[in-house]
Amino acid sequence: MHTPQSPQLSWPARLAVILAATLSLTGSLTGLIAVTPAGAAVYNSCTISRCADARSADATWAGKGYPTTSGWYTWPGGQYNYTGGRFYNREGQLPAGATYYEYDVYPRARGAARDAYRIVVNRSTGVTWFSPNHYTDFYRL
Repeated sequence: MHTPQSPQLSWPARLAVILAATLSLTGSLTGLIAVTPAGAAVYNSCTISRCADARSADATWAGKGYPTTSGWYTWPGGQYNYTGGRFYNREGQLPAGATYYEYDVYPRARGAARDAYRIVVNRSTGVTWFSPNHYTDFYRL
């Protein structure tokens, strides 16, 4: 009696199987490739709720000289706020060719978990963008 053998897959075929399995387990390829979030948008003004909070945070960060080293910084009211350092604009939503840095909007106790609210500053022009949903949408302040 003859027993059939499994065919050997080439390396590209094996990679395709691994990627398909990863996709089926995680639901996306985020982290493996740069993907612009579905429905992401960039707006030329900020009129949504929390824009005033973002402007206030921007003014405080500007007063600190927009630090470029990630970490915790003292904030008014005895709290702290965090900057994550360089924002690389990997999805290409903001104007290309600029150097950006990202800063949290809302202060908290030192070491507390970060939320999704960020401002992103173009270091050469000073233009600031507010993202209320962790870089899915950007509103110019």
